[in-house]
Amino acid sequence: MERNPTVRRPRVTPVLAAAAAVLLVAGCSSGGDSITRPGGRNTSTPATSGSGSPSSGSPSPTEPAAPAKGSVKVVRTLTTKLDSPWGLAPLPGGDLLVSSRDTGKIFKISADTGQKTELGSVPGVSAGGEGGLLGLAVSPDFGANHMVYAYFTTDSDNRIARMMYNDKRPEGNQLGAPNTIFKGIPKGELHNGGRIAFGPDKMLYAGTGESGDRGLAQDKDSLGGKILRMTPDGEPAPRNPDAESAVYSWGHRNVQGLAWDADKRLWASEFGQDTWDELNLIEPGKNYGWPKAEGKAGEKGFVDPVEQWKPKDASPSGIAYAEGSIWMAGLRGERLWRIPLKGDKSVGKPQAFLNGKYGRLRSVVAADDGGLWLTTSNTDGRRRPGGQDDRILRLEVR
Repeated sequence: MERNPTVRRPRVTPVLAAAAAVLLVAGCSSGGDSITRPGGRNTSTPATSGSGSPSSGSPSPTEPAAPAKGSVKVVRTLTTKLDSPWGLAPLPGGDLLVSSRDTGKIFKISADTGQKTELGSVPGVSAGGEGGLLGLAVSPDFGANHMVYAYFTTDSDNRIARMMYNDKRPEGNQLGAPNTIFKGIPKGELHNGGRIAFGPDKMLYAGTGESGDRGLAQDKDSLGGKILRMTPDGEPAPRNPDAESAVYSWGHRNVQGLAWDADKRLWASEFGQDTWDELNLIEPGKNYGWPKAEGKAGEKGFVDPVEQWKPKDASPSGIAYAEGSIWMAGLRGERLWRIPLKGDKSVGKPQAFLNGKYGRLRSVVAADDGGLWLTTSNTDGRRRPGGQDDRILRLEVR
């Protein structure tokens, strides 16, 4: 689950709210999560700052000096007042696309001015709990086909659709009709996964969750609790472990981060239960253990994570690769983690930056110049947002 103690949004229906309460009490995470009550309201402990006092929003800290080796500098706030931002995808030329989980809208953000342009809404999005309009990806052949891909929750499932983007059309009407390329991913009040990204092989990868039904992660015939690999048309990709299946790896709880290093190795971040969140090196056909193993279990048949964190320090969502490291955005942890790599292993201890300065952190993507784009996630119902939330930040990293 995406953890942080605060008031959740009231749009959850009574039926969904009751289901969420059952799932939470059953052990999604006991780390101070709010519990939804019938009627869409809830009780919770207010989010706190580092001093332990109630927090009314993410502050605007004084920007640090130029970064030294192994450090981060926030060089600018690109834009503010975004509503439940989730997916983040760069366009050719540097501008950004960002999705709004709760409204189902996609916006273009100018990398120069921060100006927001509404492209349109994705039809069929059913926002509730942790579901809605989630990950975005831009076709690797965007110059030729202008296709934008979206992962989203409907009334019946999670699915992936693609839409043609035409910036010559009027604002709010720049997306063509969606063409569903992949459907049937289990949905739930919790654990919908949602990250999609094109790999160096030009195949589309998707991280899914087990939707609160733990057994799905170990069921190879289910699309829940998996990393999927497919062609841009939604067919099982060539050289998948099973030629007839899009399943690439399995035994996952809730994957929300995908990134490739300089040697084209795939890394993924994963929410744990109450014990360990994970950063995994993904290999085709391998089993990553959930729910039989969490963290570095050392059990035969399961792949251990490369790094692990207590959920209070992480609850990881997006990841990116830059400057020889994986950078991992933390939701409940409210910090950006740097995991230096040497080959297929981490070296030294992970470093934490921006601790609590901007609240919950959702998506991070690499910029062309080696820096990072980072979104906050304080309007997602898990924290009391500040007046400028949510934001996209530009980072210089070393």
